Amino acid sequence: MSQSEALRRTELTARDRVAFWRAPRFDSLECLSATFRTHEYAQHTHETYVVGTIVTGCETFRVRGERHYAVPGELCFVNPDEVHDGSPAEDGYSYRMTYPSQALMIGLVEELTDRPCTGTPFFPAPIVRDPQLAERFVAAHRRLGETGDSLGQDEALLGVYSEALARYARVVVRPTGSEPSAVRMAIDYLEAHYRSDVSLPELAGVAGLSRTGLIRAFRDATGLTPHAWLTDRRVRAARAALAAGEAPSDVALSCGFYDQSHLNRAFKARVGVTPGAYRVR
Repeated sequence: MSQSEALRRTELTARDRVAFWRAPRFDSLECLSATFRTHEYAQHTHETYVVGTIVTGCETFRVRGERHYAVPGELCFVNPDEVHDGSPAEDGYSYRMTYPSQALMIGLVEELTDRPCTGTPFFPAPIVRDPQLAERFVAAHRRLGETGDSLGQDEALLGVYSEALARYARVVVRPTGSEPSAVRMAIDYLEAHYRSDVSLPELAGVAGLSRTGLIRAFRDATGLTPHAWLTDRRVRAARAALAAGEAPSDVALSCGFYDQSHLNRAFKARVGVTPGAYRVR
């Protein structure tokens, strides 16, 4: 997708720029190149990893309860399902980001170790200082926006991911199933009913907790309130539907949003581009 097309329906100021595209060969890898002077991401999660670097300026983001500041020469990592936000520090920032799937990263770990990966690779540090690898990432990211030279793109990107996994994930596996059982029941219910208008008493009844008790337990376990988690889940569903080419108006209704405006606000706050810019045409 060209930058002009991505900007066509994106609510940005004159000082913000966004280019978004996909690299199908890498498990439909999403790629983002942006300059944000004013845009602030709402708290959100990804089913994928987030791997990228700051090109100019400084971005600040909170993940795992701590505030971080990323500048050029550093690589940024967010693991799947980690709650995070993002906003400009001082005069803003330009960055290049990718969103590799868990399957892609697990496959690389298995190639690196020559044995099955029994968990999810985990990056303990959200930011690491590595100017050389950050420079290689920028070069690989630029190649992804070009046509042809498949071998060069493969070697550049997968080489950077492999180095990052070896140096900074060190094949650390994140434990799963650690949420309290009541929160797990609430999550399972929201997963099954995210298209519906779920009430807090209804959800608390499923979990066997009081309304306020559920909010506290849910936030402690996931980093999000039940409503924020539900909105995030709906955005995830919208991403998949838009990537399949569905129209934003249809996606809004099928994913539990009140209307297209509701979808636009929630989507832009978490993805950085509008549903129209994200959609595969």
